[in-house]
Amino acid sequence: MEPSASHAARIVSQFTRWAKPFSELPIHAETESMAQTVAACSIARGMKALDVACGPGIVACELARSEAQVTGVDLTPAMIEQARQRAHRLGYDVDFHIGDAQHLTFEDASFDRVVTRYSFHHMQEPGKILTEMARVCRPDGLVIVIDATPAPECQKAYDYAETLRDPSHTSALTLSQLHALGAEAGLSLVATYQYRLESRLSDQVAPEDWPALQALFATDIASGKNALGMDAWEAEDGVHFYFPISIVVWKKGLVRPVA
Repeated sequence: MEPSASHAARIVSQFTRWAKPFSELPIHAETESMAQTVAACSIARGMKALDVACGPGIVACELARSEAQVTGVDLTPAMIEQARQRAHRLGYDVDFHIGDAQHLTFEDASFDRVVTRYSFHHMQEPGKILTEMARVCRPDGLVIVIDATPAPECQKAYDYAETLRDPSHTSALTLSQLHALGAEAGLSLVATYQYRLESRLSDQVAPEDWPALQALFATDIASGKNALGMDAWEAEDGVHFYFPISIVVWKKGLVRPVA
């Protein structure tokens, strides 16, 4: 089943609204997590890299620092505009395109590295996206997915909280679910890394969504059970929490000649 047009419209609406704030939010360029992302991509000068659902081009521009040939694609025109501005400001030559991750307009085996960050939880069919990423990756190249991976026992509550915060959220996969998608796409698991990304709730919530989320997090904090899987706490400047992030790296197998 193809992702619905209404969901695609919801994504574009959400990220058009948040394009500039999203691009300026410090956690998206946080030093330690970005260093882990770049290291996982194992990028080198002259390689061809594709950043799928690239948003405001933060990862794409970091990869371009290694003098790789980087392309970024995103469904939301406002995000691509932010990405182009970012690349121009930093002096990087990155090729950005408006496009749909489920139908990448690139030939098979076009890239040495294919990466997506913080996007799979917006996808109705992430397995199809991963298959497309694998298709455009060259044999022996790397496919890298970075996203929130809640614990299985917290997945339902985590998704509920995230949907309140972001209506374009579908479901954050558990790590085992993400690994399974890679196996289904014919990819070989190379490595898995995990980190927690601290955020302040008020930084990423629209004013109209604040009361419901504040109540939800207050209940979770008071219970001491961490049902949301975010280890939330109340600080002087408001509620803080952690996104549970995983980096999964797969290798695309070599194509064997037919005997």
